[in-house]
Amino acid sequence: MSEPVSGSFIEIQKVSKIFGNASPEVLEAIADNRVSKQEALEKYNAVIGVLDVSFNVNPGEIFCVMGLSGSGKSTLVRHINRLLEPTLGKILIDGQDVMALEKEALQAFRNKKIGMVFQNFALMPHRSVIDNIALPLEIRGVNKNQRYRRAEEILNIVELTGWGSKYAHELSGGMQQRVGLARALAADPEILLMDEPFSALDPLIRRQLQAEFIKLSRQLKKTTVFITHDLDEAVKVGHRIAIMRDGKVIQVGTPEEIIMNPANDYVADFVKGISRLEVVKARSIMAPLQEFERTHGSVGEHALRMSGEVTLSVLVEKLVTSEQPILIEDHDHSVLGVVTQNALLQSIVEHRDE
Repeated sequence: MSEPVSGSFIEIQKVSKIFGNASPEVLEAIADNRVSKQEALEKYNAVIGVLDVSFNVNPGEIFCVMGLSGSGKSTLVRHINRLLEPTLGKILIDGQDVMALEKEALQAFRNKKIGMVFQNFALMPHRSVIDNIALPLEIRGVNKNQRYRRAEEILNIVELTGWGSKYAHELSGGMQQRVGLARALAADPEILLMDEPFSALDPLIRRQLQAEFIKLSRQLKKTTVFITHDLDEAVKVGHRIAIMRDGKVIQVGTPEEIIMNPANDYVADFVKGISRLEVVKARSIMAPLQEFERTHGSVGEHALRMSGEVTLSVLVEKLVTSEQPILIEDHDHSVLGVVTQNALLQSIVEHRDE
């Protein structure tokens, strides 16, 4: 997966959303952690949707927000395009204060800047595939020939060439979701908001669409906020992951960071079922070269060299047939450290025991 550009494109700053009673007394009690989510409901008739959430999303990044049902992830994503108004906090997109936009400016912002893909496809049954895809451009006032031309281009990108004249009921679930994605892409938005887009699909179709989305992401480099309740999906798709619970963000990090260093027992319980083999990289388990050579002697100039970015699965393939240590290199080919067969096995076994 291609790496995002550094520098914040979406900034979520201390955002909270309280449904129901959002009086100053309630906000103060919640802010001071004097009440839990359940206590806020029982004592104040206040429902905590999102609580004091802050994070940044980089240009071109796929940022996954994951959590169980009721964790606040879908509520949070709807603040980015102001389908919901935050009770507290601030949202900046490319430096623009979204909360400051008036009605017409907000509509233009949504139409030009953001595309959204829903879990239930949300296709209009009376419109053909190509008309569904062209809808954002129609709203924008683009003439028919131009919007159809663009829709055909997007159909090709999502591998549905020739299906433009069909209707939603003639398509499989996976094909309908591709149309939903194509519609979001048609207006060439800078941001994609994807709310559990593949969760209603069969596992095989889901895996296929995940792979296709990753390929599209490399090609189009859209900044994406991807909502999911499935950690396997988040690990596969995301550059970084935010794990939510009871409206709060518990931990933000790369899949590797979260798996190797969970912030608490809740996160550790989430990640214990994830295989490290395709996530953890060589640099995370290597020993410093000098330390290794003091104990074991020189590695030797003919030792196999591999990038620090290769995963444990690649190391397994190399070390399963040889007990010789592998030198781990940085991008400039300087030696970072050493991985041995024993260190690799220990890393895998320790994770299994946990």
